[in-house]
Amino acid sequence: ITSKNIETALKDVRRSLLEADVNLNVATNLINDIRERAVGMEVTEGVSPAQQFVKIMQEELTDILGGNVAPLARNEDGITTILMTGLQGTGKTTATAKLALYCKQEEKPRKVLLVACDVYRPAAIDQLE
Repeated sequence: ITSKNIETALKDVRRSLLEADVNLNVATNLINDIRERAVGMEVTEGVSPAQQFVKIMQEELTDILGGNVAPLARNEDGITTILMTGLQGTGKTTATAKLALYCKQEEKPRKVLLVACDVYRPAAIDQLE
């Protein structure tokens, strides 16, 4: 993998990170780490350079986000409250529904109550039903 091969992809990733309000230093460090790891790397047989690059990106993103799987918080004495926030159109309602299903299917199932507070998108209420 050469620097020339990946510059366009790195620019697109950087632009996407900045558009998603990722801190400039975090985005720059991530791009530099990806570039440092990818440039000069031998492509594994049977894998395209693009697939190898995507794998490197996935590993770096996983690393920057913590890399470890942690159990979902649980208040054993009462109600566990989870607040989902984010920009419009980023999948909060869908993620919330999936999280609710996960909580209901845990080894020790939880009772789930979803409250739709999106007054600007009434369809979100219907989506949670």
